[in-house]
Amino acid sequence: MTERLARETGPAQRIAALAEPVLEGMGFRLVRVKLIGGTVQIMAERPDGTFSIDDCEQFSRAFSPMMDVSDIMPGRYQLEVSSPGIDRPLVRAQDFEDWAGHDVKLEMAVPQAGRKRFRGELEGYADGEVRLFIDNPEGGKDKLLIGVPFQDIGEARLVLSDELIEAARLKHQSSAGAVGDASDFDGEIKPLGDEDDDDTEGNDNG
Repeated sequence: MTERLARETGPAQRIAALAEPVLEGMGFRLVRVKLIGGTVQIMAERPDGTFSIDDCEQFSRAFSPMMDVSDIMPGRYQLEVSSPGIDRPLVRAQDFEDWAGHDVKLEMAVPQAGRKRFRGELEGYADGEVRLFIDNPEGGKDKLLIGVPFQDIGEARLVLSDELIEAARLKHQSSAGAVGDASDFDGEIKPLGDEDDDDTEGNDNG
């Protein structure tokens, strides 16, 4: 239940491979890595789903020097470390169990019955499948329970709702050591080799 749906490719895949053992050594786990222009976005969490600003800073201080010497990203780039947020991606089988009863959007990497997109209420996870209730394609009023292979999912994300916001609030309140959401934390890294830049433009993640 701890295997992650890893859909990164290219440089993002290399960054994920670099970041994952660092996070695991700190008791965290990787959610995803995404590259947007010159910005490297790393989303991570504790096993209970929380990730505080202090957690972000701790990981950033440890990981920034490794990125500096990895030469994965050419030139200047910015590192952003964040928590998953409320309408979070679901990347592990356990995520689909933890958030059962809430609506989810699925984008399939491998189409199922000719469909790539599904939206419905999560029923949970069993026998390698994510199970959800969807609208009956034949127009009936009763929901249809379907299962799609976990490994064939390209992307899954919770759908924001009042019920989800309240559930996330209660979940974070009950988590020991939760210090709040860290989605606003970001920092900028100066990769090695920019000797011509002013010294004040160095790594400011610490």
